[in-house]
Amino acid sequence: MTPSTIELTPTAEDRRIARHAAAAIVLTVAEAAIPLPLPGVKPGLANIVTLVVLARWGWREAVWVSLLRVLAGSLLLGQFLAPGFFLSLSGALASLVSLGLAVRLPARWFGPVSHSILAAFAHIGAQLVVARLWLVPHDGVFYLTPVFALAAVVFGLINGLIAARLLRELQAAQRPAGDPMER
Repeated sequence: MTPSTIELTPTAEDRRIARHAAAAIVLTVAEAAIPLPLPGVKPGLANIVTLVVLARWGWREAVWVSLLRVLAGSLLLGQFLAPGFFLSLSGALASLVSLGLAVRLPARWFGPVSHSILAAFAHIGAQLVVARLWLVPHDGVFYLTPVFALAAVVFGLINGLIAARLLRELQAAQRPAGDPMER
């Protein structure tokens, strides 16, 4: 008797998702080292990777990158199945839903910056709801909404601008030399 083996052959898409998830995980772990003025107020640097993946390869790959980041990040930071994991997961799921809807909006007016701000609001909204329903059984948690909303605008704007710039640079790098679209 020989033991049975299953051989998985990763596709180019699998490798690309793994690279992007790894980049997002690195940003998540690095962000955990940043001192926070208020618990739960984080810059969300890994969301830059999710925005770039969304714009270049679509929502499905962005979902994989985001969920792998939440899972692996929580494992590396020792938060798997702790309240922080569920807060992060709920925020990521709400952000992904909002991004899934936002990509259907006219690209002329909606891009990485507006997508980032919408996702940041969805993220913090979901986290506040989970915190209220599970961790803080009092409506007082919603008094923090203005602070979190301000953080969503600021960090959503910054992350969206960074993602937009990265996307422009990636586009420029893919153009052949002497392309009339080059500036």
